[in-house]
Amino acid sequence: MLDIAAQLHRWCEEGRDFAVATVVGVSNSAPRQVGAALAVDADGEAVGSVSGGCVEGAVYELCQEALECGDSIRQTFGYSDEDAFAVGLTCGGIIDILVTPARAGTRARAVFTAAVAEAAQRRTAALVRLVEGPDELLGGALWLDAEGQPHGALGGAAELDATAVAEGRALLDAGRTATVTVGADGSRCGAPVTLLVESSVPAPRMLVFGAIDFAAALVRIGTFLGYRVTVCDARPVFATARRFPDADEVVVDWPHRYLDTQELDGRTVVCVLTHDAKFDVPLLERALRLPVAYVGAMGSRRAHLERLERLREAGLTDAELARLRSPIGLDLGARTPQETALSIAAEIVAVRQGGTGVPLNGAHTPIHHDRGPAPGSLTGGTDRATG
Repeated sequence: MLDIAAQLHRWCEEGRDFAVATVVGVSNSAPRQVGAALAVDADGEAVGSVSGGCVEGAVYELCQEALECGDSIRQTFGYSDEDAFAVGLTCGGIIDILVTPARAGTRARAVFTAAVAEAAQRRTAALVRLVEGPDELLGGALWLDAEGQPHGALGGAAELDATAVAEGRALLDAGRTATVTVGADGSRCGAPVTLLVESSVPAPRMLVFGAIDFAAALVRIGTFLGYRVTVCDARPVFATARRFPDADEVVVDWPHRYLDTQELDGRTVVCVLTHDAKFDVPLLERALRLPVAYVGAMGSRRAHLERLERLREAGLTDAELARLRSPIGLDLGARTPQETALSIAAEIVAVRQGGTGVPLNGAHTPIHHDRGPAPGSLTGGTDRATG
């Protein structure tokens, strides 16, 4: 539900009662992943989505029902071969939905209010909910702040809360959203319960080096994908906020010197568009040794080979050089800056999601890829894990 935190934060501030339906389990091909949510307020206004349209109407009604009765409701939706008109997913997948009311004065409302306020401000936080287990515990929630300190309780044994906090901290550190199965008493045995941990972390960073027209197009699409985008160039006449109004920041500095001052993580993408050896080589020498998600560099194939030779002379190993995506982007036949930016963004998404970049038409690869800890989204990726 943290994917719609901004809207829910507004509803909380306005004192609206609402119910939120969250995807808590996915099997086979499904349009949305664990953590996706649809919320409905007492006046019938809806925000978000759990299926891209297949079962929204039925889930909308479940939200109204939960608001009325005050209890959490769990429901499974899947494709029905026997009844073509049954409510289900036409893609053939199965999704499990948990609907939880957040009425004023309830424990769930207090936890949700605090958690969505943090997520709406892009601050680090995690929401932990019990999404499968005894009816009396279903929908129980607590949240963790940026320091991993817990607020609220699931409503079961104290040991269960302690285990939920430990699992939440681990997933928050990784910036992941996932389900975890533990024992109802907090152990690894006994009656199982399933926890959903949703992590909200600051937006991942995109560093664009080279203040050129291709960079302006890449900044726009990077912002659209949810990155915090920085443009850096040593030439002050080109690196101006006026030329890059969509960038979060524009820095005038030598690229390698700026990179040395930054604390980067495994979700960061580095795009080198300068195609000038005096900028590229010292920059890539550093970038390819950092634990970032993606390093790509613009240039012709001939320029790429010359760049590799210079980087080898600078001491980079074959393993380090193998991380370089150059020439940058997927082969889309791109010509314009906008098309080139699209090809770069497509490669970044493919790397992040484990995609192949081949056309889906006629291919036998899955449409939706399961993945490990992944960068690039507001919640830092969605995975399914078991304890």
